Amino acid sequence: MKSPLARKTIREMSGYTPGEQPPAGARVVKLNTNENPFPPSEKVMRAIREITPDALRRYPDPLANAFRAVAARVHGVQPEMIIAGNGSDDILTIATRTFIPLGGTLAFPEPTYSLYPVLARLQDAKFAAVDWEKDWSLPIDALLATKASAIYLANPNAPSGTFVPPVNVAELAEKFAGLLLVDEAYADFAEGNCMSLVSRFSNVIVSRTMSKAYSLAGLRFGYAVAQEQVIAEMMKVKDSYNCDAISIVAATAALEDRAYAAKTWDYVRSERERVTAELKKLRFAVLPSQANFVLATCPDGDGRHIYQSLKDRGILARYFDLPGLRDKLRITIGMREDNDALLAAIKSIADQTQRSQASRK
Repeated sequence: MKSPLARKTIREMSGYTPGEQPPAGARVVKLNTNENPFPPSEKVMRAIREITPDALRRYPDPLANAFRAVAARVHGVQPEMIIAGNGSDDILTIATRTFIPLGGTLAFPEPTYSLYPVLARLQDAKFAAVDWEKDWSLPIDALLATKASAIYLANPNAPSGTFVPPVNVAELAEKFAGLLLVDEAYADFAEGNCMSLVSRFSNVIVSRTMSKAYSLAGLRFGYAVAQEQVIAEMMKVKDSYNCDAISIVAATAALEDRAYAAKTWDYVRSERERVTAELKKLRFAVLPSQANFVLATCPDGDGRHIYQSLKDRGILARYFDLPGLRDKLRITIGMREDNDALLAAIKSIADQTQRSQASRK
């Protein structure tokens, strides 16, 4: 039964569905939520261990200035061009509340991150989902035709892993009058990024997260970079203390230890190419990915069956019961042994299916 106390929009909508999280201590191969397979750097763990009781007794820095200073050096911008958040989902929420009016429209290519339409509805705004071009290139004209207040672009895209070159994103930014938010949750695994567009375009925000590339998904810390006047408006909307003292310290240490993180990115890229090649041998169609996952089309077209068969074997992949995705699985790239377990399980499922079909003849 739905509560009559809730807003009509909330009663009528479905919320975002996160990826499955197994119970603590469960023995599974977890390849469904795009975590980095490596632990955080030792510098991060040391920074957390050295937090003082006073740092927890007092409210944290509301602007996360220590982190902003480091991020500014990394990206070659001013600290005033950075806002920190409780994960990049918090950044997306702040941007939606800041730049999309009630009754306005949020546009995005589809399929993409399924949180976007939820954010629009929470704002009592509309959303316009525009199909990607057949080669997963950016549908610039179709996006412009929506007359949206804002466009959100996941790049690399989830769940496809495909990448839009910055020159094409720049073309959209130049032609679009509203806000263009480039959601770069997976940018550190890609061959490029759109951070340089921030200095060129006053309507571009680039958001990042520490969850994937820096192995801090359990901590919740994200940030965005934009021109100073854009960040100043977002600062009015964010919660007073949206990042806690522990997350600020850990995220700062992680960004200072990019050399460690970069080694994990190289490993993931290498395994991504190997897993892609092996899946193709097993007759999966795999999109070229620039993220830490691959989107694989199942040979028999039944993504749900393979998802459930993998789960029965203790292996979690991500299945989306959505148009255009029901024949596919999104598979996070893990450690080599986890990837090998996945590939062996898929081969076992295929062999079992063949034996079952043969027995019915």
